[in-house]
Amino acid sequence: MTTTASSTSTYALPELRDPLPAPERTAYLIPSGDLRESANVPAWPFQQELERIVGEAVGATGWRVRRAFEPDAELGHGFIRSQRMGMEVFRTIPPDAPLIVATANWQYSHHVLAGLRTHRGPILTVANFAPEWPGLVGLLNLNGGLTKMGRAYSSLWTVDGTDEAFLAGVAEWIDTGLVRHDASHVQELPPLPRTAEVELGTALADQLQRDKAIIGIFDEGCMGMYNAIIDDEMLNPLGIYKERLSQSALWAEMQTVPDEEADAVGAWLRKAGMTFRLGTDEATELTEAQLRWQHKMYVAALRISDDFGLDAVGIQYQQGMKDVCPASDLVEGLLNNVRRPPVTSRDGSRVLWEGEALPNFNEVDEGVAVDALVTNRIWTAMGMDPATTLHDVRWGEEVGEDYVWVFEISGSVPPSHLTGGYAGAEGWRQGPAFFPAGGSTINGVSRPGEIVWSRVYVQDAALHVDLGRGSVVDLGAEETQRRKDLTNPEWPIANVVLHGVTRDQFMARHKANHAQLVYADDADAADRALTAKAALFHRLGVAVHLCGDAPIVG
Repeated sequence: MTTTASSTSTYALPELRDPLPAPERTAYLIPSGDLRESANVPAWPFQQELERIVGEAVGATGWRVRRAFEPDAELGHGFIRSQRMGMEVFRTIPPDAPLIVATANWQYSHHVLAGLRTHRGPILTVANFAPEWPGLVGLLNLNGGLTKMGRAYSSLWTVDGTDEAFLAGVAEWIDTGLVRHDASHVQELPPLPRTAEVELGTALADQLQRDKAIIGIFDEGCMGMYNAIIDDEMLNPLGIYKERLSQSALWAEMQTVPDEEADAVGAWLRKAGMTFRLGTDEATELTEAQLRWQHKMYVAALRISDDFGLDAVGIQYQQGMKDVCPASDLVEGLLNNVRRPPVTSRDGSRVLWEGEALPNFNEVDEGVAVDALVTNRIWTAMGMDPATTLHDVRWGEEVGEDYVWVFEISGSVPPSHLTGGYAGAEGWRQGPAFFPAGGSTINGVSRPGEIVWSRVYVQDAALHVDLGRGSVVDLGAEETQRRKDLTNPEWPIANVVLHGVTRDQFMARHKANHAQLVYADDADAADRALTAKAALFHRLGVAVHLCGDAPIVG
């Protein structure tokens, strides 16, 4: 039987909006904000200054900047503060208009990614380059997300808006819709020599694919980091599978840990030399009660990891647990350390991961998960300390002839990375604005030494890794303290020189707000370990890019 469609529909069809026309010589501007109003309000003056700088730079080309929406006087800022709000703002932006995403704050990229995915006009991401409210961190996060989704964009950054590279970049983007950066520091992986390091990396890759590994994900998608989620279809061919866990299960397990067992963790840390800045005000100071909950989280994380046979574990914490319990950073740094408080299995018959680190990926950054897992196996096989840490690429300045970065994350640094080890670690309270339930950091200064740095990321629907060499340097107590005071003095700091990579080359290339850092015994060992790591990733089918002075030993 044949039916004929009625020419007149009786259904309630949606009224489709006509695309708004793009005004001539006009670039639209939006800022992505934080989910936490306690972060948005104090960042607002820095955002206003960045928008002034951008407006003047665009104005110098004969164009103008139009803000896509007005600031909210009642809230005290003009940030996009949710994904829904971002979608509503994009409804008012002509889809073909040039668009600037200006960032001078911690920001959640998912607030704006939906609109950026379908925007047809050229996109420019711009950040300030300041220690206090680091737009550059948010910029790198956003750029990683745009890279993953395959959306073309250009990027710029500036300290005060007067540098020629920034002004010329704005003019280039206005003229062509693109900004080109120097990428001469990047080399594709050459043919690998037949060395012991290549043999090791290849064998470890084959073992991983044959025997497989599990990374435990305590909730996914932390703080809008779309770029930090790797789909199973990309992970599984490596031999890596996800165990998806709920932070509610972690919280429930914490309730089962006796006070005596938690206090034993604290006693072990103090005996090892770690100290804590304690007070009695739960709202603003670090307290014994907060420490006890962190110790319970440490025990609970190990036991759940044992239950599921995990090879690495990540805890989201923000936003899910920040209003429930103290921060996870102390726990995460301890997990990454080989020497740490012992925790037994539920029946008391085994010490869990005795004499081993359990690789942790802070903020469930799965690019770090893959990296930490393979790094742990390479460094262990080479007889070196496998402790890794994820750092925020926070800020930097020139010191003499070197550009020295501040790498700084909110406490989750293994004590073996610090000068003095546990004796150089001091627990400070996390800032109340971001961590209302408090909790201790692992504060300290990263020791001088040779490092391998890296980043695993998604581009063109495939996995890539950037590998490089660097050094953590000693700038002296006064300069290091100045840098800590300009950023977050409660967090551990690493003063990092990247070998053969300039500031602007790194900013233009890096696909995340995070960089992975691991120490080697000396420069020769670092070169050999980098070679093994490149061979392992290559064997797994990951595209390997060598950045700066990253020699392949052979």
